[in-house]
Amino acid sequence: MNIQFVKHYKLYYLFSGLLALACVVSLFIFGLKLGIDFTGGSILEIAFETRPENTKIQEKLNSLNLGEIVIQPTENNGAILRFKSVDENTHQQILAKLGEISKIEEKRFESIGPTIGKELRQKTIILVVISLAALLFYIAVAFRKSSWLIKGWHYGLVSIITLAFDVLIPFASFSVLGKIYNIQFNIGIVAALLTILGYTINDKVIVFDRVRENLATSGSNESFSEIVNKSLNQILGRSLSTGTCTLIVLFFIFLFGGETLKYFALTLIIGIVVGTYSSLFIASSLLVSWMGKKK
Repeated sequence: MNIQFVKHYKLYYLFSGLLALACVVSLFIFGLKLGIDFTGGSILEIAFETRPENTKIQEKLNSLNLGEIVIQPTENNGAILRFKSVDENTHQQILAKLGEISKIEEKRFESIGPTIGKELRQKTIILVVISLAALLFYIAVAFRKSSWLIKGWHYGLVSIITLAFDVLIPFASFSVLGKIYNIQFNIGIVAALLTILGYTINDKVIVFDRVRENLATSGSNESFSEIVNKSLNQILGRSLSTGTCTLIVLFFIFLFGGETLKYFALTLIIGIVVGTYSSLFIASSLLVSWMGKKK
């Protein structure tokens, strides 16, 4: 079966543009609920013998002047509490207050200063920019001996545009999740976003490499769009099978991997789905549109 991937490129642009716009609007309206990795603060994970309602926990801790308290229930009657940085004396008072509600077991307690949080924010931005620049350089060098029709830096620029889209969608998803479910954006999610860059660039390279091979062997009666479409049909099975196998593993990590890995896996799930879509529909369409204008 020969699927016409690039025939409806305008629909792909419209859908992708609206999706990207919705993400930007979401980030602008809701923002990100930054975790203590970026803002500084304390995190306390406890297990209750009988977990109370969040409002009851909140009422018990109101007198301690902890600032905004974010309470996130976990499995097995547990809860993760996030609040402003506190000293050891206040830490013990918190445990005592919670112990009045139900018998508790402390799982972990961490505290990060605001200076470290600010430094992490700056380093995260720098790291993402450097990663995108490195990937652009890699693609340009890897495809430097491409056909005269399309150069290595053309492939590189298309890759950066689609990679930015691949990262924007899961990134903006956490503005909505933070608003609705109080999920915080932390350093683990940043690690997942960088992993998405590395994973989805592989899909782009596979598509571009097959286009390059078919350009070298194509007949004079084939248009560039036909060559790209043929290339996509040739790698479709490989791309879908790789993504599906990875998603199966990530779904199990999301369901059974615990609180630490849950949102790391969710970020990767969203990123891989979006990355596969952008490789098959957006990257190829951008190449065809570009070469069409060049002609």
